[in-house]
Formats: sequence, structure tokens, C-alpha cells
Amino acid sequence: MNSEERTPAWHAALASPIRRGVLEFLVASSEPLDAAAVADRMKLHVTTARFHLDQLLAARLIEREPERSGQRGRPRIRFTAVVAARPDTRDQLSHALASMLAEDDDGGRARAIRAGEKWSEAFTGGLAASTGAGAAPLVELLDQLEFAPQLDEAKQSIALTACPFREAARENPGVVCAVHLGLIQRVARTLGHDDSAVELRPFVGPHLCVVDLGSDWNAVPVEPS
Repeated sequence: MNSEERTPAWHAALASPIRRGVLEFLVASSEPLDAAAVADRMKLHVTTARFHLDQLLAARLIEREPERSGQRGRPRIRFTAVVAARPDTRDQLSHALASMLAEDDDGGRARAIRAGEKWSEAFTGGLAASTGAGAAPLVELLDQLEFAPQLDEAKQSIALTACPFREAARENPGVVCAVHLGLIQRVARTLGHDDSAVELRPFVGPHLCVVDLGSDWNAVPVEPS
């Protein structure tokens, strides 16, 4: 959706700091959430939460689905952010959320790293099932996320030759790149490596970022605590 195609509902939805906060919460969640959960997180009355959710629905920024519990009665309605299914919406969300986080005193870095760590939880099962050694599981994950990674085992680094969030990252690198750092650091910890040694160097080239692993990932990792 380009700027000419964005509807008044889209602009109205993202003009509200509260609705941007609701979007941030839904994007970070690993599961669909109902209005009560959103209201509790945002410190809103549930009726107010439903109003903001309706605005986001009208803008096609979130989707709704009934919970299939098998019980009688009206099903509970849960909501998810529309990200993967609509690349244009993903860009919109990235820009909106990064702009909101950038208003923090630290430019959004702390909350962005925590968001990346939360994002990593969605991939814990795949990491556990991976049979790859060294940095292979991390490279596989970054490939799935469309970063087109290239591992340099000699330098213990990973070149990210693509980024699905590049435009948002150019505008707010302190936020978007910090989300990616949080994701990668948490994955490192999950795999038993020193996450504090991992660094991300954004835009070392026009279309290149580099992850420095900071330690020898070919060595036998320690068990994560």
C-alpha cells in the first residue's frame, strides 16, 4: 500500500499513540490476544480497548479470529497484527512502531532490544530441533527471516545482505536494528553462547549489515542457565 492508496482509516489508526501502543503489543505477542488482555496491558477499560481494536481492524492493520474452545456460547474473539501476510502493512507497522519507540529517552534502544528478545521466543522450537553445528542454527533462522545471511567462519561473523525492514531501519536504525540485535543475542543465549559478545554493525555498506559473533561458535557451547 503506497501513500496514495492509504485510506483515511489507516491514517486515523496510526495517528493515535494508544493505537500504536496496541499494535506494538500485538506485534510482540506470540499468540492472538482478546480485548481483555489488550485492556489489561494498556491500562484501558475493556470497552475503550475494543474501540481501538475496531479502528485497527477498519484500517486492516490487525485481524480477528474466534477462539475455537469447543465450549458452547459465543466464542471469544482474539486479535493478531497483520504482518507476514501483507508486506506493505509490515512496512507501515515497522515505520509506525519504530517512530513511537524512538520517542523514548534512550531513542527506544532498551525497549527495542526487549522486543527482539520477545520475538525470538517464536523460534525456540525450531532452534531446539536444529541439527546444525556452530552458528548454523542462527544462520538458518536469519535466512528464514529473509536477511540472506552469509557466514564467515574464519571471522566468526555473519553478513546480512538483505533486510525485510530496510526502509524502516534507514529511518530509525537505533530502534529497528536494536530489535534485530535483541533477537540475535537471545538466540545466541538459547544456543549456549555468550550473547553479551554479539554485536550488530548496521549499514556497513548500502545493503549490508554485519553480525559479529564475538566468540568461537565452533567450540562446544555451554548449557544456557
